[in-house]
Parts: sequence; C-alpha cells; structure tokens
Amino acid sequence: MKHIVTDLGHLVHQVDLGKYQEKVNQINLWIKEKTGKGNDFLGWVDQPIAYDKDELKAIKEAADYVRNNYDVLVVCGIGGSYLGARAAIEALGGLTRKSPEIIFMGQTLDPEYVGDVLDYLKGRKFAINVISKSGTTTETAVSFRLLKELLEKNIGVEMARKSIFATTDKEKGALLTLAKKEGYTTFILPSDIGGRYSVQTAVGLFPIAVAGFDPEEILEGSAAAREDTNDPDLSKNEAYKYAVARYALYEEYGINGEMLISYSPSLVQVGEWWKQLFGESEGKSDKALVPMSATFTTDLHSLGQFIQQGTKSFFETIIRKGSYRKDVEMPHDEENLDGLNFLEGKPLSYINEKAYEGTLLAHTKDAGRDNIVLSIDKLDAFGMGYLFYFFERACAMSAYLLGINPFDQPGVEIYKKNMFHLLGKPGY
Repeated sequence: MKHIVTDLGHLVHQVDLGKYQEKVNQINLWIKEKTGKGNDFLGWVDQPIAYDKDELKAIKEAADYVRNNYDVLVVCGIGGSYLGARAAIEALGGLTRKSPEIIFMGQTLDPEYVGDVLDYLKGRKFAINVISKSGTTTETAVSFRLLKELLEKNIGVEMARKSIFATTDKEKGALLTLAKKEGYTTFILPSDIGGRYSVQTAVGLFPIAVAGFDPEEILEGSAAAREDTNDPDLSKNEAYKYAVARYALYEEYGINGEMLISYSPSLVQVGEWWKQLFGESEGKSDKALVPMSATFTTDLHSLGQFIQQGTKSFFETIIRKGSYRKDVEMPHDEENLDGLNFLEGKPLSYINEKAYEGTLLAHTKDAGRDNIVLSIDKLDAFGMGYLFYFFERACAMSAYLLGINPFDQPGVEIYKKNMFHLLGKPGY
C-alpha cells in the first residue's frame, strides 16, 4: 500500500520522468550505500530501523516522568533541533492536545518573545529539553542560560538538575560537558545525522513522546517510507517521482520557487520544517528552488490574487489529507441570512475538499500554474513518520540531482561571524 501518492497530472509543463531514470538509479545507490557527497551525514537513511532500542525505552520512560510531574516542557533549540517535533505535535494534536504544555524557546533572540516566555514560566512547574549538538549555538545557548537560571530560582539547583534533559552529541561539545558535570539526563543526537534530518532521533522523539504520541509509531512510519523509497523505479517510488518533477520544473522550465500548500492550519509547522529541510539542503552554489509555504483557504484571502494572476515563477505542491481527526456538520438556520442552507447536513471535510478542487482548477486551468499533489491516506503518528522520511529521501535525491551536497550549510556560518564580531566576541 502506498501511504503517499504523488500526482503529476496537474502539471502545466510536461515532465518526462524516464529521461532521468538512469541518473536516479545512480543517486539511489549513493544514498543506500552512503557514498554520495556528505556521506558522513547519511545516518538518517537507516535510522528508522537501526535506532537504539534501549535509548527509545529511556525516551519513553523520561517522557512519562515529565508528563506525570510537570505542567510545561520547554523545548530549547533552533532549526532542526525543534522544527520536526513542533510540526508533529501540532499536526497530531491540534488545539485540543492534553497537557503538559509544550513551549518552544531557543529559536529567537527577540527580547519580547524570550521575556514573555520567562514571565509565563514564573511559578509554573516546568522541565527543559535543551537540544544542541555543540551546546554553543547562540540562540539556544542564550535561552538555555536564562531558563536554567529561572528553573534554579524556582526549585533549587538540585531539583533543577532532575528537570533538565539534554539532547546532544555522544562524545563531545559544551552541552555534553555541562550535562555530565550536572548529571542531566542525556539523549544522543548521532554524529552522522544533521539537525534537519534528525526528527527520527531523540531530537524529535522525546518532545513528541512528552506530548503524548507514540515515538515508536513515528519510527514505524519512517521505516515503511524507507522500504517504499529504496526501489529507484520512478513508476513505483513516489518520493523520487516528486523529487524529479520539481527538479525538471527548475532545470528545464526555469521555474524558481515552490510553495508547499496544505488545507489545515495544524500543518503550518510542517511547512516550516519542510522549508528548512529543502532550503538548507539545496540552497548553495547559486542554485535551487525558493521554498515557500501557505495554508489554504486562509491564504487564498491574502496570497490568492498573486497566485492566480502574479508571476509564474513558482509552482505549488499540495499536501492533501485523506481523512481528518474530527469533523463538523453544517446545521440548518431558519432565517438563512448567510445563504448557507444549501450546505445543510454537509460535513466541513466535504466543503474543504470542494474548496481544494475549485482552487486546483483555478490555479491550473485558469492561471496555468503547475501543481503537484501529494495525497496522504492518514496523518496519524505513523503517517507523520512516513511524511517526514518521504521528504527527507526526496530532498536528498533532489539535491544530488542539482550536484549539491545536501548535508552541509556553509552559508549559515557567515551571519554568525558578523554577529560575533559586532558583539565583540573574542577571536572575531
């Protein structure tokens, strides 16, 4: 059974997948055998089946401890150190997820946001999950220092040590050194997995487990996606089909951007995770599609005009959910002043689906804009794991098609050097 189906039937431009099959075969070997560029960061490929079962048990036990003893978990990390967990928690839980509350910090230097979070936490029983391979990432380190100080003031140094969980490198780094010194519970971010590919490690699994979702189901979904994407045949591999289609639109037709679309506000953070995955993996050597995201129908009332009649420099990729966690039926109204009685008895899922169909028709037939539709049968924990791995495998393929190393990010260091120089950091 295919859990995600890539529908290329709504492309305005023609894409001949067959012409890329030989290249895809070669790249698939690079990925499977871990011989491509950046191969020292290809550990994510087998992580869904090669994960440490003892650590997963420890993650579940620690998550139960946090759930039973704290009102809030503060996830302190930036980029891949929080985006995957946040995407999964919001997609799976929506607005009605049970406690403990999950708050994210360490992803910004904005004093108002940081100050608001610290004020909110005063008097609350909270735990911290600090996530950093090095322990010196500025945004995360700044927030962790502030959180640690507040926690120690709230409950004392000794109890604070039991309330801090560090996810970091196994062998080195400032955070590991501190964790050993203070006796924090630690989880491992494997050295052969980069941050944006790390959601199937403790980086994502611990916060997801604290939020009440089974991390093992995430891994099972990713394992199923791994199995489905091992065969390079483009008539069978939905992730590679997606990767090749987006590459062809960029390379053959000069389209410069991709907008990831969903019809559920709960998937906003999936878009944020996806933007980092593709933007940081591909955006090098003056190449790659600009990754953007939007939520319909909401953004049809802000970006809709531009998408319909603006520049054709980007295409849309739609995540289409096959089912919903809950549904609402339209009631009857005697006065019918809003004119909606024609929808009486119709579920909102049906109305949302018709909005999707009407928009797809408008953007393809009327506007001439390419659309790729990714239909996912069910977005539960298994489905989220599948979706994460689907995009990871597609991203690796897409970057290799561009001739890019998908696993480094040399450009990120430039702003850091400038910032450190301006702040007067020694050595800069």
